[in-house]
Amino acid sequence: MGVARVHPCGHGAVITLDAPQGYLHNVIMSGPASGGEGLWAAQAGPQEAFINSREFEVVYGGARGGGKTDAALGDFALHARTWGKAAQGLMVRRTRRALDPTIARAHEIYSREGARWCASRSAFEWTSGARLVFRHLGRDTDADGYQGHSYSRVYVEELTQFASPAPVNKLKATVRSPAGAPCGFRATCNPGGVGHHWVKARYVDHGDGVPVIEEIRNPFDGSVILLTRKFIAARLKDNPALLGSDPDYVARLALSGSRPLVQAWLEGDWSVIEGAFFDGWGSRNVLAPFPIPEDWTRFRSLDWGFSAPFSVGWWAVASDSLEIQGRTVRRGALIRYREWYGRGARSGGGAGLTATRVAEGIVEREREAGETVRDGVADPAIFAHTSGPTVQEEMRKAGVFFRAADNTRVGRLGALSGWDQMRARIEGRDGEPDLFVFSTCTDFIRTVPSLQHDPMRPEDLDTRAEDHIADETRYACMSRPLISRPPRPPGVPDDIWRRNWGEGRLSRI
Repeated sequence: MGVARVHPCGHGAVITLDAPQGYLHNVIMSGPASGGEGLWAAQAGPQEAFINSREFEVVYGGARGGGKTDAALGDFALHARTWGKAAQGLMVRRTRRALDPTIARAHEIYSREGARWCASRSAFEWTSGARLVFRHLGRDTDADGYQGHSYSRVYVEELTQFASPAPVNKLKATVRSPAGAPCGFRATCNPGGVGHHWVKARYVDHGDGVPVIEEIRNPFDGSVILLTRKFIAARLKDNPALLGSDPDYVARLALSGSRPLVQAWLEGDWSVIEGAFFDGWGSRNVLAPFPIPEDWTRFRSLDWGFSAPFSVGWWAVASDSLEIQGRTVRRGALIRYREWYGRGARSGGGAGLTATRVAEGIVEREREAGETVRDGVADPAIFAHTSGPTVQEEMRKAGVFFRAADNTRVGRLGALSGWDQMRARIEGRDGEPDLFVFSTCTDFIRTVPSLQHDPMRPEDLDTRAEDHIADETRYACMSRPLISRPPRPPGVPDDIWRRNWGEGRLSRI
């Protein structure tokens, strides 16, 4: 296992790793920061840290205008200077149009390096034989077309535009150099986007500049291979060249979006999620675990998956209003007090558990908690007959019962919408939500708040993201929909009115 160390140098600090013999062939050895008059050189700070990083994966992310694109283009310029023909790179973005400003900036940097643009191959080519190719991945499956390619550097711009790391991981498989050049994966990104949560979890959450060492076992000989990754935070203040040449940039940025978006753009704040589907979500929806009162109704919800993740949520329905941890949990509020998220080691993949094993896991968890949960709602797909017993029939044999959930995502012509119900509970009224989540439900907190709108159908969420827990929560909300308080009919006694309607909007229990 390697040990991270910080060494002072003439213009800052360089993080290195003391590692076992045979490890350093997996990390980056950078070239010089400057190659002569007029050639690109990194600015002191994060840009310099980026080009000097020796980790296999380095993600430079955060504020807009932080110099991320320049750092990626400059990194390859240094790589080409040092390794010549062995320097073969690939620069990827989600769309071809998004590549245009990157290519325009590359013209400015690489023309001074002696490289020329070859439009037919969409690549910059050096007289030494070095080459950087520009491509876009409009669909995740486009990454399959790079099987068999070899690149010493792969760059992905706007990493958070990829809903899943799957296509990016396929590109990482092309990072190899038959000519012996040091190889690495580099990416840039801003907060937000459909891939916000997985990028944040894999890179950002480990801290700015903190190397992470990942052990991978060789399937052929059982040996352990060590690969490293690191996140470098981008902040606008770290790009004095931009601020000096365009002092009005900050003001224009402040006028270009909502307050949360501007905060994310200026400060690189990864806790701010612009365009979130559930934009009413906040820390007020999270409670520390507390004993659920015995008289509160309990039920569970299920989104089934075998090759994709499955999600089981356990819910309590507040029978009476209660003051808890400085919050008011109103009668009818839903409290998610336990969850089981079945995902595999492969990103986006399921745990591969049969219906019987999932049901046994549910029974075991409820037995350990000393509770009996008789009611449950589930994805209607588990009742579908294909061949042999249905998923629900297999679960029933193990003692777990579900009824089919209302699977309405978006209502038509005023019909009840599952997402509207979930959003209404999250937002609540009078400053108090009608949906709470225990802080121990980490997968809910990790995935649901960062889900985005479908760009083609804004009233629905983007299903390319990790939406299994959101679907399962929608089933729970639709099983006990919020209903509006009707006008009080004449002649109804005060105690009956207060008991049934005095709380305002209530859950159907």
